[in-house]
Amino acid sequence: MKKIIVCALVAFVSYTATAQGIFNKINKAIKKDSTTTSGGGLLGAIKNGGSSGTSGAGLSNADIVSGLKDALRVATDSTTKSLSAVGGYLKNEAIKIVMPAEAVKVEKTLRGIGAGALVDKAILSMNTAAENAAGDVGGIFLTAIKQMTVTDGINILRGGDHAATDFLKRTTTATLTEKMRPVIESSLKKVNADKYWNDAFSKYNLFAQQKVNTDLTAYVTGKALEGMFYKISLEETKIRKDPAAQVTDILKKVFGGK
Repeated sequence: MKKIIVCALVAFVSYTATAQGIFNKINKAIKKDSTTTSGGGLLGAIKNGGSSGTSGAGLSNADIVSGLKDALRVATDSTTKSLSAVGGYLKNEAIKIVMPAEAVKVEKTLRGIGAGALVDKAILSMNTAAENAAGDVGGIFLTAIKQMTVTDGINILRGGDHAATDFLKRTTTATLTEKMRPVIESSLKKVNADKYWNDAFSKYNLFAQQKVNTDLTAYVTGKALEGMFYKISLEETKIRKDPAAQVTDILKKVFGGK
């Protein structure tokens, strides 16, 4: 069985070659709302059409949500630029695309017999495909952000550390998949990775209890999106908790108390 698995994987691998400091103020405002009856704080400004003695004072709901949209725009722009750079996925251990869990034992066997370079080439091809696809999706995030309603914005402000990421995931995953899949497919086909993945793991799945997805493009696309939203969630957490600069005029206006 192990020999069949190793041969199958060898058949595949041998052919593969700022925005910061915004939500900290929001969280403080939310906490203030929960301890007062006057409707103060940022949520009070939202509820009352923009009358509050804290950040966001005198601003309308539209102004406040505009600031939130700008924060998300900067966060997603930073994410897509970093992931589309050479090594954007490959050099980030948290999101690097590796062999599926079902094939880890086979990978170890290959490395143990001196075939690690083949595995590395396979992993390189998958991560390069993801990086190629990440650079052209900023417009999808921008469209979703533009379509955000006041209700969406308020729910995000009231939500947890990843509420904005959850909003983007809910509203963009289908479109992102449609956009990224053909780019990833084209990149993998250049080294015949998709063909040999299918051939290798179709045979592997005949004997394995845990099946491997024979659609390499789908596997890489799913992992690429998973990594992208993970990176955005980190940006969101930083934005919520780090009291650093607001980088655009609307962010300063809404969240800087100016």
